[in-house]
Amino acid sequence: MNREKVATTTKILVTLVGAVGLTVIFTRVSSSQFDLGFLLILGFSVFIAPRMNIALPRSNNHLSFSDSVIFLTFLLYGGELAILAAFVEMFANCVYLKRRNIATSKLFLLFNSSQAAIATACTYGVYLLFVKLSGAVPNFSDTRQLATVLGLLALSQFLVSTIFAAVYQNIREGESVWKHWRSQGISSAFTQLAGAGIAGVVFKVINYWDVTLGIIATAVFAIAYVNYRRLITEINEAIGTVEEAERQKAETERARRREAERHAEQLSITLEKEERTNAALRRSEKDLQHSALYDSLTGLANRKQLNQMLAGMIRDYRNDPLTTFHVLFLDIRSFKNINDTLGHTIGDKVLAIAAKRFERLVNPFDLVARIGGDEFAIVLRNVSTAAKAAKVARRIYDSIRQPFSLNGHKISIDLNIGVAPCDVEYTTPEEILRDADIAMHHAKECNDGLAIFTTDLRSRFQERVRVEMDLRHAIDRDEMSMNYQPIISLTDGRLIGFEALLRWNHSEFGMIPPGKFISIAEQSGLILPITVWILKTTCHQLAEWRKIGREYENLIVSVNISGRHLSNNDLIADVENALAETGLPPHLLKLEITESSAMENANHTINVLNKLKSIGVQLSMDDFGTGYSSLSYLQKLPFDTLKIDRSFVNNVGPHGENSQILQTIISLAKNLRMRVIAEGIETESQLAVLKHLGCDYGQGYFLAKPKPKDTTERLLYSRREWFPNTITGEFERYDISKDNENIPVF
Repeated sequence: MNREKVATTTKILVTLVGAVGLTVIFTRVSSSQFDLGFLLILGFSVFIAPRMNIALPRSNNHLSFSDSVIFLTFLLYGGELAILAAFVEMFANCVYLKRRNIATSKLFLLFNSSQAAIATACTYGVYLLFVKLSGAVPNFSDTRQLATVLGLLALSQFLVSTIFAAVYQNIREGESVWKHWRSQGISSAFTQLAGAGIAGVVFKVINYWDVTLGIIATAVFAIAYVNYRRLITEINEAIGTVEEAERQKAETERARRREAERHAEQLSITLEKEERTNAALRRSEKDLQHSALYDSLTGLANRKQLNQMLAGMIRDYRNDPLTTFHVLFLDIRSFKNINDTLGHTIGDKVLAIAAKRFERLVNPFDLVARIGGDEFAIVLRNVSTAAKAAKVARRIYDSIRQPFSLNGHKISIDLNIGVAPCDVEYTTPEEILRDADIAMHHAKECNDGLAIFTTDLRSRFQERVRVEMDLRHAIDRDEMSMNYQPIISLTDGRLIGFEALLRWNHSEFGMIPPGKFISIAEQSGLILPITVWILKTTCHQLAEWRKIGREYENLIVSVNISGRHLSNNDLIADVENALAETGLPPHLLKLEITESSAMENANHTINVLNKLKSIGVQLSMDDFGTGYSSLSYLQKLPFDTLKIDRSFVNNVGPHGENSQILQTIISLAKNLRMRVIAEGIETESQLAVLKHLGCDYGQGYFLAKPKPKDTTERLLYSRREWFPNTITGEFERYDISKDNENIPVF
C-alpha cells in the first residue's frame, strides 16, 4: 500500500468536506450576524492570535488563543459562526507558520483549516446532542452552566481533534492510533482547557460590561500573558540549556563510546595483526630452521646438516671402529655448459633430477646432501670397506649418466666421484670432506669418473695447491722466462723463426718442468694472464731481434694458445694489444692451437680464427694427428701450417720404417695448401725422411735445443748454420714405396 497516496487522498477528502461544510454555513447564516463584534473576533484571529502562541515546554503543542476564539464565538454567536471562526483562525495560523517555514507540505492550509472546521462542527454536534438530552438550553449567565458547557466543548474539541490527528498519522506512517494519541494527544488537552477558561472569562467581562472592569481585566490579562510568556520563554530557555547540556553530554558520551569502539576495533585489529605476525614468525622460524638444514632447490640436506651428521659419525667411529662409513664427493662434470647453453632454469631442474636419482640409488639411512653449486655429497653408513663403497659409487656413476629428456632437450649428466673412507685421523667433518674432494679432483684429472682417496693423493694435491699459489705470483716475482727453439726450413736450412717456450725458475725449488705447471695454469685459469704476458714478451723480443740484420726481418715467433684462452672472448683483444704495444707486424706472429682444442667447439673456433686471420697473424694446428679432427671442419679452419706431433716423428725407424703416417699427413697438408712443420726431430735419419717426404719446416734437438733469449741472441749475431753439413742417411737405401703401396694420395 502506498501510504503517501492514501494520505494525499485523505487530505483532499477532508478539504472537500470542509469546503462543503463552509458552503452550507454560508447558506444558513444571515449577513446581519456579521456584526462589528464578530468582525473584531475574526480580526483578532487573523492578525493577533497567531503571534500570541506560546510553545509549551518539552512538548510539540502550543498555548494558543484559537480555542478561546472558537469557544467565545460559540458563546456569543452560535455554533455555525464558531465553525467559520475555526476555519479562519486555523487558516491564518497556518499562513503565519508557513511564512516562518515551520510547515510546507502540500494542501497544508486547506487541509488543517478544514480539519479545524470539522472538529468544531463535531463539537457543535455534541453540544446540540447535550441540549437535546438535557431538554433545556443552558443559561450562559449562570457560571455553573457556563462552566459545564465550556468543559463539554473543551472535552469534545480535544477528543475529536486528537483522534482525527492520530487516525491521519496512522494512515500516513502506519503508527498505532492509540500510541500516537497517548504520546501526543493527551498533552494537548491543556490547550483546550486553557482556551475554554479564557473564553469564559472574556464572555463574563463582555456580558457584565463595565469600562473599569474591562480595563482592569485587560490589564490583568496582559500582565498575566506577558509574565506567563516570559516564564514559558525562560522555562524553554532553561530547558533548551539543559537539553543542550544533555545533548553535549550525550554527544560527549557518544564520542567517548565511538572512541572506545574505535580503540577496541584498533585493539582487535592490532591483536589480529599480532596473531598473524606471530603465526608468520612461527612459520618463518620453522622455514628458517628448515632452510638452515636443507637446500632450497633440491630439498636435500645442506652443508650444515651434513657437517652436523659427520661430526657425530666421526665421534662415534673414534669410540667404536665398527661404526664405519664412507663419504662420496660428487661433482657434475661440465655443468656450466648446461647453464650457458640451456639456461639456469633448465640447469636448476637438472640439479633437482640428479638429486632425486642420488636418493633412489642409496639406502634410506644414508644421507645425500647438496653442498653447493653442482657439488653433492653422500654419506654411506655401515659400509665396511673402500671397495664396497667404490662399488656403490660406480653404480651411481653408471646410473646417473643415463640420458633423459627435459623440456624437449636430451640431457646427459657425467660425474666425477671421490671416495674417502672413515679414519681415526679425522677429527672434523671438513677434513674428510677435503680428502673426498681431493679424490674427486683426481678422478677429474684422470678422466676416470671415480677415485678413492689415499694419502699419496693428498700429498700430490697439496703440492698442486702450492704450485698454483706460487704460480699466481710468478710473473710479479720475475720467475717466468722464455726459451726459444729455432724452426728451420728443411729445404735450404734457413732460420724461419722460433717457437716460444715458457720456463719457470722457482725461487725455492728451481726449474719446474712445464708439464708440471702448464696443466695447473689451464685448470685454474692462470693461463690467461700468463699467455698475455707471453704474447707481449715474445713480440717485443722478436721486434728487437729483427733489428740485428736484414736476414732476420721476416723471422716469425710461434706462441702456444691454450684451449681455455681460445674459448675466451678476450683472445683477439689480447693479440691486438700485444702487436700494438710492440709494433711487431702481425704476419710475423704465429699462434699455435692444438688439434683437440680447435675441435672442442669447432664452430666457435672457426669464428675466432677468422677474426684472428683478419688481423693478419698466422695460424698453426699443433699436435696434428693426436686429436679427432673432422676433415669437413679441417677444410673450414683457416690454418696456415700443420705441425706434426712428435710421436709420429719418433716412430720413424733408422731405415725409414713407420713413415707412412708422416707421408699421409704431409700429402693431406699439401692438398689443403698448408705448410707442414715437424717437431721432435732428434736423429739424422728422421731429418732425412722428412726432407725426402717434402716436409717444409722442422724443429727438434737434432737441429737446435730451446735456448734462453740471451743465448739465442748471441747465436743470431754469430749467424751460424742451422742445418747439419752432412746427412749419412742409410735409410735412403730403404724403399719407402714398399710400405706405401696402399696409402692413398691426397
